[in-house]
Amino acid sequence: MVSDAHRRVIAIDGPAGAGKSTIAKALSSRLNMKYLDTGAMYRAVTYEAMLRELDLHDQRCVAQLAQECDLHVGIDRVIINGHDATVAIRSAEVTGNVSTVAANSDVRTEMRVRQQEWATAHGGGVIEGRDIATVVFPNAVLKIFLTASPEVRAQRRVDQSGGDVTEIAAAIAERDLLDRTRADSPLASSSDSIIVDTSNRAIEDVVDEIEKLFLERSL
Repeated sequence: MVSDAHRRVIAIDGPAGAGKSTIAKALSSRLNMKYLDTGAMYRAVTYEAMLRELDLHDQRCVAQLAQECDLHVGIDRVIINGHDATVAIRSAEVTGNVSTVAANSDVRTEMRVRQQEWATAHGGGVIEGRDIATVVFPNAVLKIFLTASPEVRAQRRVDQSGGDVTEIAAAIAERDLLDRTRADSPLASSSDSIIVDTSNRAIEDVVDEIEKLFLERSL
């Protein structure tokens, strides 16, 4: 049975650098809805596994960590097992390893349950990730798939964290491939998702469009 709260979810999916976090946060503030970054959940598990020097390819071991961890993801704070991992989960090392952890089916199952419980507890919300519309909340009231050109996505990452744009572009392309080809819940737009290209658009403009779509569906 689908929770009514799950029908009050705005599901925002898309690849790295498409603007998901920035737009989802702005939208949640505009609509006075709670916000959840599901990617931060996978990053936090990756960070904790690396902190413990676990073999990230040991699926059973990493899954056990995911199942047992005390994890709190807020709009501007990520705490796992008492560690403030807010900054650490955005490191190059975690970014380079998160796709391996995210491909673990047992980890995905655990995170999916937590995401659904979060939505129930908060009466819905703006939830962003890579499989939110396709797997986690197939009954979401609004499904958005954000995208942008590879060049724009790479430049955004450089503007945020520095680095060489060519190297960042290559890393993004590699992560895209891993996310799109994993066996469990690959990155993809659902058949009823609205695709929004953010390449040459202001954040406010995109937020305006999504807000309008949400309000139309909520009448």
